[in-house]
Amino acid sequence: MERTEKREFVASFNEVLNDTGVVVVAHYAGLSVADMTAFRAQVREAGGSVKVAKNRLVKLALRGTEFEHITDLFTGPTVVAYSHDPVAAAKATVAFAKTHEKMVVLGGALGSTNLDANGVKALADMPSLDELRAKLVGMVSTPATRIAQVVNAPAGQLARVFGAYAEKDEAA
Repeated sequence: MERTEKREFVASFNEVLNDTGVVVVAHYAGLSVADMTAFRAQVREAGGSVKVAKNRLVKLALRGTEFEHITDLFTGPTVVAYSHDPVAAAKATVAFAKTHEKMVVLGGALGSTNLDANGVKALADMPSLDELRAKLVGMVSTPATRIAQVVNAPAGQLARVFGAYAEKDEAA
């Protein structure tokens, strides 16, 4: 990379990190290109992104962000997974690491909170924003459905009674 390309990368990645909810750092030494492509696809499907860059450039990009405190994680061949959703990148990275032993989760950050490897795994066990929204909608719609059933139940019973009297009169 030329010096100007490096400056552009640092500036653009800094902007990306300022709009990010969670950052997960992992070692990927020994993974094949196909494995890395699968990892990128898995994180992208979860709603996140993956970046592999020189540690020095990533450390420069971290300056001025709320993730600046995780610079000590960047030693050796590292990959950065990040997402707006506070759980998506962690879920995808931990799931991939379970099936690929060469992917080692080092830690990360949730905003200004520092996470070690166990913290990232605990974060991955939490439900995603979409799952929480679905549960919330289910909880809100359930009482409304029950109210509709209670309100409609007497009318349904009356209709069955009238239907029974009508059948009785027709039979007579």
